[in-house]
Parts: sequence; C-alpha cells; structure tokens
Amino acid sequence: MPSLPTGFDPLVPLLGLAGLVWGVAADRISARWPRHEDGTVRNVDWRTLVVAVFAAVALAAVPGRFDDLGQRLLFGGFFAACVLLIATDLDQRLMPDVVTLPLIVLGALALVWSGDSLVSRSPAWLAVLGAIVVPGLLFVASLPFGEGAFGGGDVKFLVSVGLLTGFLRIVIAVFAGAMIAGVVIVTLLLARRVTMKSYIPFGPFLIIGAVWATLLPASS
Repeated sequence: MPSLPTGFDPLVPLLGLAGLVWGVAADRISARWPRHEDGTVRNVDWRTLVVAVFAAVALAAVPGRFDDLGQRLLFGGFFAACVLLIATDLDQRLMPDVVTLPLIVLGALALVWSGDSLVSRSPAWLAVLGAIVVPGLLFVASLPFGEGAFGGGDVKFLVSVGLLTGFLRIVIAVFAGAMIAGVVIVTLLLARRVTMKSYIPFGPFLIIGAVWATLLPASS
C-alpha cells in the first residue's frame, strides 16, 4: 500500500470536501433566507460555483495555517460563517446581523482567552484599535457616496476581523479586498457584463481579503 507524502494532513482534503458541500448549502440557504420580498427562490447559477470554490479553498487551508485544535475549530467556524456571508451578500446584498454580531462576540472572547491576537500575536489593545478605527474610517469615507456604499454589515464584519487578526492584518484585509474588487470590476466592465451604474457588493471582496490576511504566515 503506498504511503502518504511526508507532511500530508488528511484533514486538508476532508475539510476541502466539507467546504465544498457547505458552500453549495450556503448558496441554497441564501437563495431562501432571508426570505425575498417577492417570494422567489434563485436557481443554481454562477454564485453557487463561486461560493462553493471559496468555501472549499478556505476550509482546506485551515490545517496548514493552524496547528492547535482550538484554533482550527475557531477559524474553521469563522471561515464557515464567512462562506454564508459571501452567499447572502452575493444573492441579497446583505450580511445579516444574526451572523456578523456573533462573530464580534467570538472575536472578543478569543482576544480575552488568548490575551493577544491569535493570528498575528499583536497586543489586544492594538487589535481592538483596529476593530474600531479601520471600519469606522471606511464608513465615514463612504458617506459622500450615498447610503449603501459601505453598509452596516461590512462594518460589523470588519470589527470581528480586527479582533481576530489584529491591526495590521485588518488593514491588509481591506487593501487586498479593494485590489481584488478593482480587478474584478474592471474585468466585468471590459467584458460589458456591468456598467458604471451597476451595484456590486463590496462585502465578498472584504471577506476574501480577510480570509487571505488570516492565512498569511505568522511571521508576516
């Protein structure tokens, strides 16, 4: 019987498969919840694929980044919640409080439990500062662009990111999200799939940036 490669973690494919299943399930949940005003249920489409692939990649990456069982459970749960948030934002332009608020509580508890940011090991006070200042500045900066430019769901999500990852990484998450959003939007404009007046939710890009910032090596 062939041996497994050195360093191979069977949790990687298992969590990748679990992520794929959860991604499809999250997409189907978002098509029904919160209930659409017209009562319709969206069919499987490109959003299903995007959410499923994101979920598989994010959850499969957890064992390679975190060795401690407690941290694997914590960030596995965080990433799973991120999958649902991407699904609801893509479908309904909404990041529900029932998901974002518990993530803030989770981030606060993790900060108290560890005494510092579990991801970057930055001081707790600096993580709290990032959780307040970064989303606050983004919200204020978005006000001239009208209601909905940077929603309350985005703010609440970023608070949890700051608590869990620290000041530097929440900045990295926002920067990465903005860069990814720019590339995607320019591509869609060139392909004439959207126009300058089209509404494109920023939440999914923030979430992808946050997951990427969380997975950066501890020395970063």
